[in-house]
Amino acid sequence: MKSAHRILNWYPRPPQPGCPYRHWLTDQGSLTQRIQARCRAFSVRHVTQRFGKSVQDEAKRTGLQPRQYALLREVFLYCGETPVVFAHSVLPKSSLRGAWYGLGSLGNKPLGAALFSTPRIKRTPLEFKKLSPRHPLYHRACRLLPHKPAHLWARRSVFHLHGKPILVTEVFLPAILELRP
Repeated sequence: MKSAHRILNWYPRPPQPGCPYRHWLTDQGSLTQRIQARCRAFSVRHVTQRFGKSVQDEAKRTGLQPRQYALLREVFLYCGETPVVFAHSVLPKSSLRGAWYGLGSLGNKPLGAALFSTPRIKRTPLEFKKLSPRHPLYHRACRLLPHKPAHLWARRSVFHLHGKPILVTEVFLPAILELRP
């Protein structure tokens, strides 16, 4: 049980200053906009969207009960033909009504554009995690990579609008380091 806890545990502090991903992990703005500013051909691809159960720590962060379903959305952010970020979002069904209505049908549009479009949206502090191959998100993030790295860095936060949460996790793929910070 102790090892399962470590796999799911996220931390409030970013990695040490020597970590090459630190600038990407700690930026408080829109990751989508930051990548677009450094990439001529930005796109969102390989969208997977389905209703399902989130993992325990995600359910806790979004206020879901263990058996409740949420909309799970996974996409890759591309620079040209190279995936640079894997994004995993948990949208409780109750969050898809009202102000968040329409997020369930984004398709290849970036979620980040909607999340940073209004100042009424509040964001919780970022949490950080070094994903090992034992973490459930690691393998989904690596599925398009020809070579699997020893680990991947990720960050997550919850966005609230009128008390309705959406959890967004961003996993940084090695190619992100080719873009200037």
